[in-house]
Amino acid sequence: MTALHSTTAPSPTPPTTERAVPPFAVISGAQVQQALHGQEQQILELVEATYRLHGSGYSVNPPSYFLKLPDRPTARIIALPASLGGTTPVDGLKWISSFPANVLAGIPRASAVLILNDHDTGYPFACLESSIISATRTAASAALAADQLSRGRPRPKRIGFIGTGLIARYIHTFLAGTGWTFDHIGVHDTAADSASGFRTYLEQSECNGVITLHAGAEGLIRHSDLVVFATIAGKPHIDDLSWFDHHPLVLHISLRDLAPEIVLAATNIVDDVEHCLKADTSPHLAEQRTGRRDFLLGTLDDVLEGRVTVPADQTVIFSPFGLGVLDLAVGKHVYDQVAAAGELHIINDFFHELRRHG
Repeated sequence: MTALHSTTAPSPTPPTTERAVPPFAVISGAQVQQALHGQEQQILELVEATYRLHGSGYSVNPPSYFLKLPDRPTARIIALPASLGGTTPVDGLKWISSFPANVLAGIPRASAVLILNDHDTGYPFACLESSIISATRTAASAALAADQLSRGRPRPKRIGFIGTGLIARYIHTFLAGTGWTFDHIGVHDTAADSASGFRTYLEQSECNGVITLHAGAEGLIRHSDLVVFATIAGKPHIDDLSWFDHHPLVLHISLRDLAPEIVLAATNIVDDVEHCLKADTSPHLAEQRTGRRDFLLGTLDDVLEGRVTVPADQTVIFSPFGLGVLDLAVGKHVYDQVAAAGELHIINDFFHELRRHG
């Protein structure tokens, strides 16, 4: 969305106004994790506020740019530029890579950095490790959607995870951290060791629900009121409508798991219409098949603002493309936390040529 940058019109800047170059800081993954630990409710509220700002037009969120690599067809690197207005405006860019082959080598699939730019000068003032920030904003978005979209229907007590990597773990952490409890937790992954590892995580997190490993997706979906897709699927692999006869709430975080038939038969909520109907996501495939968009009920902000009402007797699918403004909001929060603790690692003289004529 391209719209107003801040909540008030900027005053003209006199030509003689002096501006200082901000110091440049590097914030490590350990610092990011420490700043976010135990703040699930606070981050969920921050993400909600950011959705509201975006929905009200106080953001600039261009389409993500996908760098595809012909010699590594399963890999990609994505650039998410964004600008967020409001009371603490900030600009920036998330640069995140997805290399699925990393998992076989024993390292995480995704890695990322987030650059924050000063609102007044445009100078970058921080580089943050961002795989944790990305997972956090994704999980907070999922937990917010689960809460908002389950209102008006019995609160789900049976959850199923299809795909059991880092994102699934963060989603469970955010659900637990914002008051959710489950009687049953289903787990399915095409990689048995990943499913087993996720089960171990669940057991160590002291969740009280009965944990069941499912050999396939059908049994998990049929026995879950809340289904979380957090896979690396590049194209739909779920196409049987009857699996959803009980009308669960579906958090379609990985975006490409569901066949168009499943999407068209459900009530669909997205984070941003234009962003989600791109890059061969399941909703995009549904649009390509039908030539229309009226299968989308609206956005999560529409739900928050009461512009749409989600039916209680239908399958409801939340498909979030992932907005760069969410990364900015969480990243700026981390920066402020680390700065307040006096723990910023400043790179002195990072910007060196600061005189126009030497």
